Amino acid sequence: MSLIVRSLEQFRPHHEELRQRLIRVFVALVLCSGLAYIFSEDIARFFMAPLFDASPFLDRLVYTNLPEAFLSYLKLSLLVGIVMSFPYTLFQVWMFIAPGLRSNEKKFAVTVVFWATLLFGAGALFALFGVLPRMLLYFMSYAGEQLEPLPKFGKYLTFVARTVLAFGLSFEIPFLMVMAGKAGFVKATYFRRKRLYFYAAIVFMAFLLTAGDFMATGLLAVPLFLLYEAGIFLTALFGKKTGTETD
Repeated sequence: MSLIVRSLEQFRPHHEELRQRLIRVFVALVLCSGLAYIFSEDIARFFMAPLFDASPFLDRLVYTNLPEAFLSYLKLSLLVGIVMSFPYTLFQVWMFIAPGLRSNEKKFAVTVVFWATLLFGAGALFALFGVLPRMLLYFMSYAGEQLEPLPKFGKYLTFVARTVLAFGLSFEIPFLMVMAGKAGFVKATYFRRKRLYFYAAIVFMAFLLTAGDFMATGLLAVPLFLLYEAGIFLTALFGKKTGTETD
């Protein structure tokens, strides 16, 4: 019992720091989401534009439940708030981990936040301007004189949000690989030896993130393969020089 108590006492400073950083992340998320809600109608129009461009038969969306539009705007604002506060959230996570690292590794925080944000943004932009228009063109190709599309406002925004987040988070693969290498958990040779297993995992993850859509799965999996190879190169370049490799 005394050992448990001592362990809890030792962890208490970390617990307090974690609580403070979580509060800061939550406040940043609320502020960013509130700002996004002010412009939620403009943001919704931006997200709906690819759908209208994909079909000449469609010029508006519908909602069938009275609170649906309001709740959809709230969800959209929360999504945009998550994206806007992502760099700050990542910075807080890194600063919580940083005390366990050497002084020269702490200086790496700015670089970490920059590249992780850049990768997330690249994935989100790739989804919005590369993947989403092609997916919508395919889905709307079934529309015609005898088949009228009536997409719901809330479900469409959920579809867009899921696609953007899936690609944004998936593009973090090189960042996670480099961080694992710098922490000394693995080396680049580990990722090379397990390449086929990770490729299979990427395909499975892409299938789940795109809700079983085969076209989206392929569009997500291919760049992830390239990012995985980039992660191997960067892990070898920036990884920790010492440490035990995980088999």
